[in-house]
Amino acid sequence: MKRALLSVSDKTGLVTFAQGLLDRGFALVSTGGTKRALTDAGLAVTAVEDVTGFPEMLDGRVKTLHPKIHAGILAKRDSATHMAALVEHDITPIDVVCVNLYPFAETIQRPGVTREQAIEQIDIGGPSALRAAAKNSDSVWAVVDPADYPAVLAGLDAQDAELRAQLAAKVFAVTAAYDAQIAAYLNPEPFPTLYTPTYRKLEDLRYGENSHQQAAFYAAPNAPKESLVNAVQLHGKALSYNNIRDADAALAMLNEYQAPAVVAVKHMNPCGIGVADTIEAAWDKAYAADPTSIFGGIIALNRTVDLATATKMHALFLEIVMAPAFDPDALAVLSKKKNLRVMTVQLAAPEPAHIEATPVLGGVLLQTTDAAVEGPDDVTVVTKVAPTPEQLRALLFGQQVVKHVKSNAIVVVKDGQTLGIGAGQMNRIGSVEIALKQAQGNANFAGAVLASDAFFPMADCVEYAAKHGIRAIIQPGGSIRDQDSIDAADTYGIAMVVTGVRHFRH
Repeated sequence: MKRALLSVSDKTGLVTFAQGLLDRGFALVSTGGTKRALTDAGLAVTAVEDVTGFPEMLDGRVKTLHPKIHAGILAKRDSATHMAALVEHDITPIDVVCVNLYPFAETIQRPGVTREQAIEQIDIGGPSALRAAAKNSDSVWAVVDPADYPAVLAGLDAQDAELRAQLAAKVFAVTAAYDAQIAAYLNPEPFPTLYTPTYRKLEDLRYGENSHQQAAFYAAPNAPKESLVNAVQLHGKALSYNNIRDADAALAMLNEYQAPAVVAVKHMNPCGIGVADTIEAAWDKAYAADPTSIFGGIIALNRTVDLATATKMHALFLEIVMAPAFDPDALAVLSKKKNLRVMTVQLAAPEPAHIEATPVLGGVLLQTTDAAVEGPDDVTVVTKVAPTPEQLRALLFGQQVVKHVKSNAIVVVKDGQTLGIGAGQMNRIGSVEIALKQAQGNANFAGAVLASDAFFPMADCVEYAAKHGIRAIIQPGGSIRDQDSIDAADTYGIAMVVTGVRHFRH
């Protein structure tokens, strides 16, 4: 008689699958809680210890780790030597191995879980049995996912060798991911000798950055609840590759602010940011920052969206609106646009930097995120004129913005509002010119200040800014020609502060 080994922590679909195996002439062998579930359902099942002649021991740590189990799985059916060895040792082949692993990832997510509790959820026998079955997939079905149960039963009927091979590959992917999560938990070093990330596919995307590119969206195990993968889409068509990247950038920007804030993003750069006393006033600032570029933009808000704000957004073509919550009447207004994606997201409290990865051909770069936030005590006045308290607040706001703009980055701001943004230019003066050209068209420009993500290698940027109405500048300093820029600022009566912190973003 054919034999199936079942030992699962996730009992979803178990009884139906087991009955399907019985109907196809399999004898069932099982362990612990799985055996109880099958017996309670009235199914005939043999305990593993009755097969091995050895009891479960060490609080269940040792159950299936026995030659009578593993030889039954690993024996090559087309090898006379292997099959003779089974006969000699009274071992019955095992043709189906259905195992899912202890819930390690779920365990370490629980608040207050101890290291000892986590260690107990490291499965040993399960991966061993699955990997043995997958290795011998020419003859043995390796089943790790309850979602595959119906396909397995159909595959048994059709003797589908291709499906059996696919399931074997899935086993190695699942066990590799499982081990990677354990390794990451046991060794939280930010830059380990072996970097073994693991991700689960959420969905295939229509295409990638461009229509001729293929793409899919993956989630990290135990992804933070504040991440985009845990956002809830309330309305609109599916997100695209570019939507996801822009929305992720918008969330990172939004998490800079505690006061009501609105961030508008295009191509992973902010095109308008507004901070105010109310979310509607913040929207007004973000919109007025660049009414042209916001067209087709991604909007992120850090307060519940009310009807007044939603009505103003509804008047524009936008790709995404995301916020912690929406008033029902606000959601109704936004939902009138068929394709507008409306999403709820959780926002992150200020926290230490985490690790971000950037792929390169043949490898990957890891770094801690740029979580530096400069405050009033982190700046040094280097000019004869010091910034006023109002200017200093604006300069520090500019610093929060500039670190999210592609280098070379220049941001012109005033009163919690971006007025002009120069992003991604090959030289810094080009970014200054772009930012100021945009800013000077804003009715709020008088008294604006300027933030730079890196030092000024020449005095030309300061001179241009001074001649075009800038009264205060913040920059990291550190150039061998810093004094040239300081002297230029003094010549024009500009206040300049340095932070010692550069905010390049490539």
